[in-house]
Amino acid sequence: ALALIFAIEEINSNPHLLPNTSLGFDLYNLYNGLTSLKTFLIWLSGLDEKIPNYTCGGETKFAAVLTETPANLLFILILFFLLCFISSSLQLSFGIFDPTLSDSGQFSSLYQMAPKDTSLPLAMASLMLHFHWNWVGIVISKNEKSVQFLSAWREEMDRDNICVEFVHIIPTHINVYINSYHRYNKQIVTSSANVVIVFGGIGTSVGMFLRRWEYLSRRIVWVTTSPWDVAISKRHFLLSPLQGTLIFSHHHGEVSGFKNFIQTVNPSKYPEDIFLARLWWTHFNCSVSESTCRSLENCSSHGSLEWLPWHFDMAMSEGSYNIYNAVHAVAHALHEMLLQVDIEPKNSGKGLGFSPWQNLQFKNRIGDTVDMNQKRKLNADYDILNLWDFPEGLGLKVKVGNFSSYFPHGQQLSLSEEMIEWAMGHTERPNSVCSSSCSPGFRKSHQERKVLCCFDCIPCPENEISNETNMDQCLRCADHQYPNKQQDLCLQKAVTFLAYKDPLGMALVCMAVCFSILTAAVLGLFVKHRHTPIVKANNKALSYTLLISLTCCFLCSLLFIGRPSTATCILQQTTFGVVFTVAVSTVLAKTTTVILAFNIAAPSSRMRWLLASHTPNVIVPVCTVIQLTLCGVWMGTNPPYIDTDAHSEHGHIIIVCNKGSLTAFYCVLGYLGSLALLSFTVAFLARNLPDTFNEAKFLTFSMLVFCSVWVTFLPVYHSTKGKGMVAMEVFSILASSAGLLGCIFFPKCYFILLRPE
Repeated sequence: ALALIFAIEEINSNPHLLPNTSLGFDLYNLYNGLTSLKTFLIWLSGLDEKIPNYTCGGETKFAAVLTETPANLLFILILFFLLCFISSSLQLSFGIFDPTLSDSGQFSSLYQMAPKDTSLPLAMASLMLHFHWNWVGIVISKNEKSVQFLSAWREEMDRDNICVEFVHIIPTHINVYINSYHRYNKQIVTSSANVVIVFGGIGTSVGMFLRRWEYLSRRIVWVTTSPWDVAISKRHFLLSPLQGTLIFSHHHGEVSGFKNFIQTVNPSKYPEDIFLARLWWTHFNCSVSESTCRSLENCSSHGSLEWLPWHFDMAMSEGSYNIYNAVHAVAHALHEMLLQVDIEPKNSGKGLGFSPWQNLQFKNRIGDTVDMNQKRKLNADYDILNLWDFPEGLGLKVKVGNFSSYFPHGQQLSLSEEMIEWAMGHTERPNSVCSSSCSPGFRKSHQERKVLCCFDCIPCPENEISNETNMDQCLRCADHQYPNKQQDLCLQKAVTFLAYKDPLGMALVCMAVCFSILTAAVLGLFVKHRHTPIVKANNKALSYTLLISLTCCFLCSLLFIGRPSTATCILQQTTFGVVFTVAVSTVLAKTTTVILAFNIAAPSSRMRWLLASHTPNVIVPVCTVIQLTLCGVWMGTNPPYIDTDAHSEHGHIIIVCNKGSLTAFYCVLGYLGSLALLSFTVAFLARNLPDTFNEAKFLTFSMLVFCSVWVTFLPVYHSTKGKGMVAMEVFSILASSAGLLGCIFFPKCYFILLRPE
């Protein structure tokens, strides 16, 4: 009402807008359906008594009718009734924009002053996303406008993954609402949502819902629209549960002079305003005149709305701004009519007719364009207001941000979060989520029979990461990468191999070199004492061959250490197979020599000829040629090659030599094993032959050690990976070679050095 008075006084004081014409007004109550019907009947008949279709007395010509937007079907029916019978009167609605009333064919003389709210769901969804709220409740009134909002909100909700825990549609009828109040209250109090969106007409039961909520203890962040300013900005706001409410209000500039007008308003200036009189009588110690019972006496001269016990907003609210523009729209329309009157011939003798559906566009005093064409109305920009409790403690509204749908995506919402005062009990921004966010390293696992916002967080599987919050699926690291401890980042694997500098590699190299030197020393010892009986009796040529092959066996293990290359990968297997074949076949030849020597019964025996012709020595080249053939087939079909092992050792890529053809590898190994088994068998049969220098026992033990090492090697080799496999292969080579060296030659060295007699 104060905005209406301010606008009318502003227009009447402007001699250029309506010269020689003054605007007046009548106020009627449209609180509910029955009151509205009563008001319209009074207005139609022009009397205080309710007499339908009857007018008595002087004619009062209304230039326009300003109404709140109907909040339910009854109001729409009443308005439609009014429009049908009084189509010559201009209708202006200053409430929230309702698409139902924008049909110019059905409501030809009705104009809505408020901007469109098409972008309101987007604005609220942007606010939810800004604060990471995805679990909200909704309270709306039961009318078509609210249902349209809910439908648009669900579209935004689905697009932005926002979930609704509950939707309360407040019945229009007060009695029905009261019967369901406790059910609504219990669900909100027990819900896990800390944010509730409220939308509905000011004349609905939602207003009662908000007022009753003031007496409850739970603190919730309410998100609503500017029509509820009056409902939530009440007295006794201190520690109110509505503190921290966020309000979306259509953006408009500040009207100059309005604040000063509010500060100077008093009952003596407007004696017919019973609301002002009631305020002054209550708060400024005024008394009622005994003579008239209508005027006030003994009022404080310093009384002002600014000094009321609760905060009275001095700024023009959105609803007041719409009323201000509506009054100016009427004034501009009348101004255009007066111009037409001046242009018309004065002797026409007829009044000038005008139609209420003629469109009008003008700029108000603050420079905002007011467009009465419903089709040209644009989506509104919004100011985001926050209800403060302190320092005023009186429900002060403070602008904390704004929203514009015309800005690029991601820049539409602007907030000064540090200015927001949250509800009591929340020192920081409250959370409103069904499930806490899954931090990097975890992924979401949606709960059965629940909405998408409710989920569990489970760690990512091995070798997978999640580098963002709330990821549905973890990402597998590439083969050359591995996840860090937190499983939120893939790191590059370090390239490694059994290097000479590694402790294990260094130990194996030392063993190989030491055994090689020791074998060479034994060979030198045998060469030095080649004329002694013990060396002669054991076929010194085969002994030299065996010692040289054992030296090569120890040295070939060095091919397995260091960074692999194509050449070393091929030499590893061929050298290993050939030199070990020479060594084992030499043992077989020595064993055969022992058996032939002890089985010569007569000087003319053929075995003597075989022994004299050095036939056992042929075993070594024949067996070696067979192994060379196997290796040649292997190298010609599928030779070894460089390969990488990215899975055996965490965080490392191991460069290894792939065997190529496993069949060929096991053929070489199997052939070597067959020779070893044959040598062991022959040596075992000759172990009890009598002779001072009989080495059959030593050959038996050497082959037993050799076979034991390689039988143990196979399962252990397949149970290890990466560098462990290489180290195991090197160790088996060294152990089996050392077994042959120790069991066959150490006893002979003992006799040569310590027991030469």
